[in-house]
Amino acid sequence: MRIAVLADIHANLPALEAVLAEIEQLGDVDRIVALGDIAAGPMPAPTLDLLASLGERVVWVHGNGERELVSGFDGEPVPDGPAGDTVRACVPLLTRRHRDLMDGLPMTVTLEADGLGPVLFCHATPRRDDEMILVDSPMSRWERVLDGVPAPVVVCGHTHMPYDRLVNGRRVVNPGSVGMAYGPPGAYWAVLGPRVELRRTGYDVTAAVARISAADYPGAAAWASEYVLHPYGDAAALAEFTKLAGSGL
Repeated sequence: MRIAVLADIHANLPALEAVLAEIEQLGDVDRIVALGDIAAGPMPAPTLDLLASLGERVVWVHGNGERELVSGFDGEPVPDGPAGDTVRACVPLLTRRHRDLMDGLPMTVTLEADGLGPVLFCHATPRRDDEMILVDSPMSRWERVLDGVPAPVVVCGHTHMPYDRLVNGRRVVNPGSVGMAYGPPGAYWAVLGPRVELRRTGYDVTAAVARISAADYPGAAAWASEYVLHPYGDAAALAEFTKLAGSGL
């Protein structure tokens, strides 16, 4: 089985459309794993609708974004800071049907990939949906995060930083972010089976900014400029994430 992994779409519908078009061009992808933080962004409803239209071909995994959006929709407290602002902006754009698509999703899913064996998929780490683990995190931290995980391959997202590394013989992959990439503009994702392929799909960012800016999401134009037209560099993102990882987040 060949599996495409799409992490951290963040409701960037043009980026998702570009990746799905490339998946269809490949012609041999059997399943698509949506690896959490799917709808927390400027076009949440059509992003969820598009993935739902693909039926059982898509395997959904929850991230902190899904947990927070469901809580916000249900009138429960939301986080402070940017995460809470995103929830408050998204909730009025969602219906009960959208809320139910995100509710009750598994935190981990294990699938068999050709040539790789069992692969465990999670949004951040197998034990938390918001834990910050980086490509250069100490080996001792990695060992704690992966303690008790039997799968020889683990795929995680959350940090939007693509990598493929070994941890005591276990392979750990991050596909990067479809919708909020750090580094050169594009949508980052991966294909598993029989190899690990880290991929970047280019798309018309100028046209994407225009579409996103027209959305009803508050601050949509600013979001598009910051994360699509002028994305943060990998070094700056890694430096900020290192601070968060050090704080235990």
